[in-house]
Amino acid sequence: MVSKRNIEMQQPSAHDTRYGLRISGRRQLLLSYNSASVAPSANLRKHDRSMCGRYTLTITPEMLRTLINFKVTPNLEPRFNIAPTQMAPVVRAVGDGRRRIDMLRWGLIPSWSRDMSVASKLINARGETVAQKPSFRDAYQERRCLIPVDGFYEWRKEGDTKQPFRIGFRGGKPFLFAGLWESWTAPEEAENAGEKIETYTIITTDANTRIAPIHHRMPVIVDPVDFDRWLTGTPAEAANVIRAFPEDDMAFYRVSTRVNNVRNDDAECIVPSQKTA
Repeated sequence: MVSKRNIEMQQPSAHDTRYGLRISGRRQLLLSYNSASVAPSANLRKHDRSMCGRYTLTITPEMLRTLINFKVTPNLEPRFNIAPTQMAPVVRAVGDGRRRIDMLRWGLIPSWSRDMSVASKLINARGETVAQKPSFRDAYQERRCLIPVDGFYEWRKEGDTKQPFRIGFRGGKPFLFAGLWESWTAPEEAENAGEKIETYTIITTDANTRIAPIHHRMPVIVDPVDFDRWLTGTPAEAANVIRAFPEDDMAFYRVSTRVNNVRNDDAECIVPSQKTA
């Protein structure tokens, strides 16, 4: 059994063609990487999967605080397979330059929606149209947020199977997605009439050249210098944040199909697969 919070991605030297994974600092598993093994498929878009549809947050709150300062230190359990409709931490601005982490439900429910069913279709928002789409435009104007992450999953069609990859940064350092949040109150005719539910969605954009062989889209990863711009800037200022993050420090590796099942949320999900081709 792999213990919690003990796996992190590493980036090789400029002369190495392998991506590595360090486990507890004691030994290193090196995973084969070559252009053939992750070359873009002609059917890539045909076999598209929601992007981003799963992610991880396995670091301690103290480690997260080194990236972004927040008002109260939350009690966060490590998560290895966060999935749509589940509760997950989200960073929001609360005035006076302060930030707060709250638990919100993944899958946006617009305030005008009559029921919750739309949430499963709104786990992502395309950055190119987020300011215009009725489901997102109000939140884009007034309710932007950041989603803390230390890796995300994407699936690539390989023959008759879909191979999952875990994607992130060397050393396993945390990062934050650009997102939007909404507050929805169940209407009178609903079974849960009057219940207030806060939800969020993740912004996506075209993938950078390192991620593109796996998927043509990627989440918008916000550079720390842009945190305030995204959270509290004008819509025009926020638009400048919507872009593919530079590929230089990004890494990925194959994982097993254990991650396919949302009921699996343990450290085994992020163990590297032995498959290399």
